[in-house]
Amino acid sequence: MNILRKILFPFAILYGFITSFRNFLFDKGILKSHSFDLPIIAVGNLSVGGTGKTPQIEYLIRLLSPSYKIATLSRGYKRKSEGFILADASSNAEILGDEPFQFYQKFPNILVAVDANRKNGIEQLIKISKPDVILLDDAFQHRKVKAGFYILLTTYNDLYSDDFILPTGNLRESRSGAERANIVIVTKCPGDLSEKERNYIERKLQLESSQKLFFTSIAYDEFIFSEQKQLSFSEIKNSEKLLLAGIAKPEPFFDYLKNEKDTILTYPDHHHFSDKDILEIKSNADGKIIITTEKDYVRLKGNLPSQQLFYLPIKSEFLQNREVFDQTILSYVENNS
Repeated sequence: MNILRKILFPFAILYGFITSFRNFLFDKGILKSHSFDLPIIAVGNLSVGGTGKTPQIEYLIRLLSPSYKIATLSRGYKRKSEGFILADASSNAEILGDEPFQFYQKFPNILVAVDANRKNGIEQLIKISKPDVILLDDAFQHRKVKAGFYILLTTYNDLYSDDFILPTGNLRESRSGAERANIVIVTKCPGDLSEKERNYIERKLQLESSQKLFFTSIAYDEFIFSEQKQLSFSEIKNSEKLLLAGIAKPEPFFDYLKNEKDTILTYPDHHHFSDKDILEIKSNADGKIIITTEKDYVRLKGNLPSQQLFYLPIKSEFLQNREVFDQTILSYVENNS
């Protein structure tokens, strides 16, 4: 915690009071939460950014789409559009936002929509397309809609139980907000996480008996992809290349790819690349392969030479009890369809 954050501690107390009072009003029904007669799964976190919501949403899409008509609904963070938009062939990252456009490109058989007003977004989706299941992206604090099932994410290296309210810490609301979750997932765990560590984390989180806890890690693909081709990561691991990312907490991405010869460029989360940025990237790349994240790729595609620009896909992998997680989700959807 730096000095400025300590100085801002009184504002954190005030912010914590405001968010807790707001939650109290929703819990008591004084502020209205709207329910819908179809399965709605909300994925979110208590902290700001970087917990792995996108790969978790993609995991749910892969799990459910073989049997159900799926829709994702996001607010479309930093998009240059307003209101409800259903993705189509004319959509891009500026219209939808990074993650929704990524969903649209990777999963053409699902419905992808954005709307800061989640209630209106759900109503529009039901009116237009009648999905079987709606996945709400980053909607844990969106209390105006009452989802049927809540998945809360927290990272292994930054558990919400160790954090504090903004601006002193990184929490959007009090740790007690975790009580709304049906499932808590500790993300970005080391692949060899021991049973002793899992038990220690479980004690720290102090979950209710009705809540289920899971542990996942980030799995990187064996290939990098461009618009035209794919390359085995083992082929280019020791090659000189440019690595760039505009995401929260990019260190694991860089650590997986880099060697001592690589150039690394870091930008803010959800960064809109300007003409100046593009020139900087081209200058630093100097003809070398450029590898970026999937989120950044959707914004950089078309602005950099397609034969140079590659992205590295990631997936969420359960360290144990994946079948229990899958069955919990499938049972919820089946019982509420």
